[in-house]
Amino acid sequence: MQDEHDEKKDDRPQQPTDEPETQNSCARDEAPAPEREYAEAVDESNPEEATAATDELSKWRELAMRTAAEYDNYRKRCVKERDEFTRYATRGLLEELLPVLDNFEMGMKMAEKEKGSMIYIGMEMVKKQLQDFLNAQGVEPIDAQPGIPFDHNLHEAIQSEPSDQAEGTVLRILRPGYMLRGKLLRPVNVVTAAAPAEQH
Repeated sequence: MQDEHDEKKDDRPQQPTDEPETQNSCARDEAPAPEREYAEAVDESNPEEATAATDELSKWRELAMRTAAEYDNYRKRCVKERDEFTRYATRGLLEELLPVLDNFEMGMKMAEKEKGSMIYIGMEMVKKQLQDFLNAQGVEPIDAQPGIPFDHNLHEAIQSEPSDQAEGTVLRILRPGYMLRGKLLRPVNVVTAAAPAEQH
């Protein structure tokens, strides 16, 4: 009977113990915390080590700030370059189109003799379409009239002629100039006034 009682006692499920949890808890306690790693790496009671660690930290902080500033400047430069490319990507095409416009303007002057003709009316319509296209691309004609002073930023002097006007005054416009979104696309070709020739 005693043996049967002992066997039944041994068959009962064992109660869980706290030993594994205790072991896990100990394992967690043994993991080094950041503070402990720092304390082990730097002896704060040693002035020399503390000063060296502070200097090292300052150096890396300054490097991080400088790197962040350089990256921000790089990002801004990329945005600016992308915007510039978008705004002036058609510059080459527009420069090649301007001589076509010049020839068209010459044809318009020849056709002015018969303004009522269908040819002239059709050319006027095409001219308006060209002007609307150029305006949409940001192209604007440079306002230049005879009598204004020569401006090397906007004008290109093709020749000069003796004149009683002030030297450097624009006498004639040979070819119109244009701006592209505030930048010079093509200068105005002009004839400027030179000092009067000396009479002997």
